[in-house]
Amino acid sequence: MQGVERDMWITYPAKGLALAAVGGFLIIEGAQEDVTPYLSAAGTLLVDDASAHLVRLTERGAEIVEPLHPVPTGAAFYARHPDGSVVEYVEHRPTTDGA
Repeated sequence: MQGVERDMWITYPAKGLALAAVGGFLIIEGAQEDVTPYLSAAGTLLVDDASAHLVRLTERGAEIVEPLHPVPTGAAFYARHPDGSVVEYVEHRPTTDGA
């Protein structure tokens, strides 16, 4: 859809997941019970600086429904936008080795 190749694929054993980054999106794979906690989000966006996005979204009226927390690629948080949609923001800086 975005005309780009996957730029990351990692496992996240602590959560029972495998993650792939394709363009600006994160694709999550795992058993139903492991994936279910992430289904409340309309999607996951990959960002270069989660802290900066958290500040920007808060200033614009978003509600932070899960605070900034560490993840294998850096940090992440969930925000509810004024229209009610919940989006996960995950820090990710692509590397040449796909990690």
